[in-house]
Amino acid sequence: MPAIVTLTMNPALDISTSAGVVGPTDKIRCAEPRYDPGGGGINVARIARVLGESVVAVFPVGSATGTVLGALLDREGVWNRRVPIDGATRESLTVDELSTGDQFRFVLPGPHMSLADQERCLALLAEVARDAQLVVASGSLPPGAPPDFYARVVAMTRNLGARCIVDTSGEPLRHIDAGVYLLKPSIRELRELAGRDLVDEPDQVRAARELVTEGRCEAVVISLGARGAIAVTAESAERFAALPVRFRSGVGAGDAMVAGITVGLARNWCLHDAVRLGIAAGAAMLTTAGTRVCRREEIENLYRRTRDATTVEVDSAETTERQGS
Repeated sequence: MPAIVTLTMNPALDISTSAGVVGPTDKIRCAEPRYDPGGGGINVARIARVLGESVVAVFPVGSATGTVLGALLDREGVWNRRVPIDGATRESLTVDELSTGDQFRFVLPGPHMSLADQERCLALLAEVARDAQLVVASGSLPPGAPPDFYARVVAMTRNLGARCIVDTSGEPLRHIDAGVYLLKPSIRELRELAGRDLVDEPDQVRAARELVTEGRCEAVVISLGARGAIAVTAESAERFAALPVRFRSGVGAGDAMVAGITVGLARNWCLHDAVRLGIAAGAAMLTTAGTRVCRREEIENLYRRTRDATTVEVDSAETTERQGS
């Protein structure tokens, strides 16, 4: 049975291409497109597979788009279980503008999902995850899914005896009220959840720790973009420096970070080392063109570099710096 199971309720067929200039009115002539399976949990599963962990991706599929997505995931060797639905699996488009280096990302809402489809997804997840260590619920919810859907996933995961990691935003994040092992909001998502600006690190730590003390989760990892990440538990708060890399595409970097953390935890690493692996995986994805997946050796090389990166123990009163162990 898999150590890791991921749930993606709103998967996407990711299409990436490039064009000289992106602008209004005129036709934009693009390069040959690349197609990849996408969506939060699917991206997590792809990176976990790259890192050699046993993982199964659970997701709904519909129409020819869903068939292509599933076939691409099969080709990558990622175990997966699919729930057929009537609606069409969405597509997402990423266009790199060659004249400026800017990247444009067009994301569609996804198919409306019926209550029966939602229940079948939950039933399949319960079947696949019955002996899993970790369940990752990641990404947006499709139209028709209630905002407390992930809260139901968390409760089911706890009943199965697994730990749940959730990476989502907006109303689904606000409806997480108990039982998550780890939440991974961006700083923007944490600000929205806290309802205040969170202008400095101590305030960011306080907002994250409120989620822990309220019983919503045991740990929070805040992604800070170019400033790295902060990991917060009831006892500690630590900021991890970002790794300087040559940027090519931001698609999937946050999901890769979640994957690295999840793989570390599946290997029974401490949270500090698991977050280091997450930082490395996210950085590796930044160096990878379009929507393609990064390579294991890239992640492992970057992980070794995190040993020399400075981490900062963040507290509301003071901070102390130390070199990564």
